[in-house]
Amino acid sequence: MPAPRQTDPTVTPDAQTPEATLTTPATAPGTADTTAPSHGIVIDEAVPQRLTRQQFTVIALLLGSAFVVILNETTMSVALAPLMTDLGITASTGQWLTTAFMLTMSVIIPATGFLLQRLGTRGAYLLAMSLFSAGTLLAALSPGFGWLLGGRIVQASGTAIMMPLLMTTIMTVVPPAIRGKVMGNISIVMAAAPALGPAISGIILDALSWRWVFGIVLPIAVLALVMGFLYVRDVADRTHSRLDPLSLFLAAVAFGGLVYGLSSIGEAARHAPPVAPWIPIVVGLLVLGAFVWRQLLLARDDRALLDLSVFRFRGFSVGLAIMAVGMLAMFGSLILLPLFLQDAMGLEPLATGLVVLPGGLLMGLLGPTVGRLYDRVGPRPLVTPGLVVVTIALALFTQVHADSSPWYILALHVTLSLGLAFMFTPLFTSALSSLTPPLYSHGSAAIGTVQQLAGAAGTAMFVAVMTTRSVALMEDGATAQVALAEGVGDAFVWGAAIMLVAVGLSLLLRRVPASPEGEGAPAAH
Repeated sequence: MPAPRQTDPTVTPDAQTPEATLTTPATAPGTADTTAPSHGIVIDEAVPQRLTRQQFTVIALLLGSAFVVILNETTMSVALAPLMTDLGITASTGQWLTTAFMLTMSVIIPATGFLLQRLGTRGAYLLAMSLFSAGTLLAALSPGFGWLLGGRIVQASGTAIMMPLLMTTIMTVVPPAIRGKVMGNISIVMAAAPALGPAISGIILDALSWRWVFGIVLPIAVLALVMGFLYVRDVADRTHSRLDPLSLFLAAVAFGGLVYGLSSIGEAARHAPPVAPWIPIVVGLLVLGAFVWRQLLLARDDRALLDLSVFRFRGFSVGLAIMAVGMLAMFGSLILLPLFLQDAMGLEPLATGLVVLPGGLLMGLLGPTVGRLYDRVGPRPLVTPGLVVVTIALALFTQVHADSSPWYILALHVTLSLGLAFMFTPLFTSALSSLTPPLYSHGSAAIGTVQQLAGAAGTAMFVAVMTTRSVALMEDGATAQVALAEGVGDAFVWGAAIMLVAVGLSLLLRRVPASPEGEGAPAAH
């Protein structure tokens, strides 16, 4: 891979003056941080410890835009029932609005590393928000289900680009000494936005039709697009590598097949899906092998669609493995809790959204604080206790039943969210900081891809265990509410057991030394 240009990536040509700085530095310029444990790390006094005005504007705009597009991803969970009535579709048909969104994300995210390097920050942002705005408009005005499904697919295309773009930009422009603090803001996007989605959707649906779920988002998306056109500039060098069509095809079949197959497992536990889940899973795994082989060949000429050399860095691989387990638990609980609250406890959709809202908000709001702690102590002192708290919360969820208090469920979900808050920001930051700058975009793409696979796997595992147990109990004469509650409890047993594996993996985490050139060393280090 060609060596990066020897320029300071934290300074852009049109924003180099000291007066343009906005953020408070972690330490005063020219001084060492004497309040934080050094852990053998020496921060170069010559490295800027703050952001320029333009960098601050770009990151703030990316954070706001990412919040909007991720918020949109979870609005369908509450809007599905009125949408089914209005369009005259069944629940299995309506679920394709979510499944197609996930499939599109899983197909496009592996290519985002190439897209970000080829299009640059400005080009990638304008493409992402243009696609999202167009999809939102199509969904809001759709005359039928087919048009609505098409709108969701176009929306997902823009969403898939936005999160890797945000992470790559932060890693490129933010000095290592304050990277955790800034990276912590991603937790607001990753946690608060999905939690707010169902609640906001419920509020809108109380007064307006389902079309307004998209109609209210549309002007915000268009405004973000215009702001991006005016203010976003490239903050990293572009490359001119060519797209390999075969790699794109293999990625689409491999990751699309895996996500579809895993998502179908839960459906298969209830009734026969159109295609047996094992077929797309096996096809996906076989094609994934071909995709990996193709990328290794192309990497020799620096033409890989997704540069797999990121997995040679131990810090990245360990962090990503723990992150995948955490995502599995988070997505599994997000899919089970609404089902349990509505079908077993009889809560309304809006009340369901409000029960899970405080935990999501807590996880998001703690992000910057956890990020600052990461800058001081590194990942392991935060991640390991966070994993222990998540494991305890999942273990307590095994005891829920149909007569449990909604306040008890809320308290458990807040506890779960507290543990997750101490996991994700350190893991994101540590994993990407382990890479060298030319690999940031590919590392972000790999993280996004694993998120989609882990989300699909978590949903599949939790729903399959819950459904299998529930069906068995109902055949023995249990009521539907009792059977569902017992099935949910069994699913959380599996979730708690898997989290114990993540606790063990967290002991392998190491603090990544900060350096101006970029951080990290391959696994052989």
